This record gives sequence, C-alpha cells and structure tokens, in this order.
Amino acid sequence: MNPTMRMAFVGTAVAMQLPPGPDSMLVMARGIGQGRRVAIFTVVGMTVGAGLIQLPLLAFGISSLFRFSPFAFTLQWGGAGYLIWLGLKLVFASPSNSSPPKQDAADPLAAAREGMIANLANPWPITFMVAFLPQFVDPAAGSVTLQMLLLGVTQKMTGAFVLGAYAISSGAIGGWIMRHPSLMFWQKCAAGCFIIGLGIRMVVTGGPSR
Repeated sequence: MNPTMRMAFVGTAVAMQLPPGPDSMLVMARGIGQGRRVAIFTVVGMTVGAGLIQLPLLAFGISSLFRFSPFAFTLQWGGAGYLIWLGLKLVFASPSNSSPPKQDAADPLAAAREGMIANLANPWPITFMVAFLPQFVDPAAGSVTLQMLLLGVTQKMTGAFVLGAYAISSGAIGGWIMRHPSLMFWQKCAAGCFIIGLGIRMVVTGGPSR
C-alpha cells in the first residue's frame, strides 16, 4: 500500500471509530465507575486480546463464513447478556459511602478479560473489518493474507488510540468523583445501569456498533 492509501486508510478508520458505540460506551462507564486503570485495561482486552482471535479469522477468510449466519445472532444475544451481567455486577457491588474504593484495587487482568469477551461477543467489529479492510487490499502488491493482517493490526491500533482517549477522559472524571465520597454510590449505580442499557440496546436494535 502506498503512503497516500495508508494515510487514507488510517484517517478513515479513525473517523469511523470516533463516534460513540458500545465499546467506547463500555469503556467510559468503566472509567467513570471504576477508574482510569480499569478502563485502560478494558481497552487492552478489546483491542489486543480480541485482535489475537479476530485477525487470524479475518486474514484466512473464516469470519466470512458466519458473517450472516444464525451464529452471529446467537453471538449478539450472548454479548448482550454479558453486558447486562457486567452492569448488574457493578450495581450490586456498589460500595457504601463509608468505604470508598481505591481506583487501583480492581484486577487489571479481569478488566482486560471482560473487555475482550465484550468485544468478541459483539458481531459488529468482525463484520466491520470484513466489509471495510478488503477495500484497501491490492492483489498486485503481494500476499492478500499478509495485507489483511497488516490492515487489521492497523485498524486495531487506531481503535486502541480512540478507545484509550475515552478511557483517559472518563477515568479523569471517575477520579474526581472518587475524591467526593458522597457521589461514589450513585457513580457506580449510574455506570452499571448504563452498561445494562447497552446490553438491552444490543438486543432491541441489533444495530451496528464498534
């Protein structure tokens, strides 16, 4: 891919990932509800963790086999249920005002794992890559499989940049709230309810989102 096409790809990928979607909304809810560190590791799971599974499927064309299959709908329902479970866990784990949590107390590996599962359980990211990346593949430029892998890695890197910005900004808000104990109970309840709403939205609309 020539430099002009590469810049066009990166710019388009960033522009398509900037508008809020379930991944970015989940990251923001985790940042506000549990702090910047949890939000950042959630992003790592969504990009690095999920990419380790999605990119080989994409490069070898396996993902196209179930792009429009009933499995995609099953996956979507599973993803919605997982988001609702995460939201309920956050709501019912809300601490009392007398025992404020520390932002660093959460397990980063658990946050990364949950971010990875949430991304994998949403069929839209792999559908987006299947529809978007081949437009920038040039069969005359060499291995199509290698080009798809490189484009997929680049797209995941832009996603990490965009979601990372969401994580840092929402984490700053969460950090401010954690310095005000009277707001912490409502902070976690609101974040949990928001995540539950994302799961319900995924079931009701079935619309595309990152």
